Amino acid sequence: MIGAELRLGRLFSADSGRTFITAVDHGVALGVPPGAEDGFGTVKRVISCQPDAVLIGPGLFAKTHEQFAYRGAPAVLIRGDFIVNHPFIDDLGEHYRVTVTPEEAVALGADAIVMFLMAGAKHGQLFADNVAAIGKAAQAAHRAGLPLIVESVLWGTRIENTKDPERIAFASRMAVELGADAIKTEYTGDPESMRQVIDGTPAPVLVLGGAKSNDSNAVVEATRQAVAVGAKGVIYGRNV
Repeated sequence: MIGAELRLGRLFSADSGRTFITAVDHGVALGVPPGAEDGFGTVKRVISCQPDAVLIGPGLFAKTHEQFAYRGAPAVLIRGDFIVNHPFIDDLGEHYRVTVTPEEAVALGADAIVMFLMAGAKHGQLFADNVAAIGKAAQAAHRAGLPLIVESVLWGTRIENTKDPERIAFASRMAVELGADAIKTEYTGDPESMRQVIDGTPAPVLVLGGAKSNDSNAVVEATRQAVAVGAKGVIYGRNV
């Protein structure tokens, strides 16, 4: 576990104990956000803003890895799985697959691997397979000295309110019990319920950005509220 703990710790500022991570992994499952069509240019712009880390798909990282090859570059978080989550393929139904193992992520040069826990899945078999994949990946990641960050989300066709605090707390705690070293999840929308999620999650909680907002002040205020009640940072993509 020493390697995983060391790599996880390096994601966070020694002064604030927090982290700012930019996500550019959308093309794996969510579709490319407007403005990010140029993959090489997007990665270059993101790195120039000096985030603590970049969450990226394995293929895009392989093609842009030279941009990370210098002292002080952002840490690399590799997206390790895939879900059906885009209108172009929604008619195929809900599916989940592991695409990169922790050992493969280490070989790529990753500092952590990120995987979904899709707690809104309609079918029990998909959810059970997802849970098993998380548990297996946690053990493999720790053997390889790599931290596992689990994106605990209520995505899927069974749950309409993706910000339900009780369900987010349930999924986040489950991910930690399965071996996650940190959690990426939704901001519930109000500080008190978010505090309850964080208090019940014995691992650093990072807030995801979600769909692009036209109100940057609202994004900043939500970030302030989440951090004020204990969130250790954010992983923002479309709202960067």
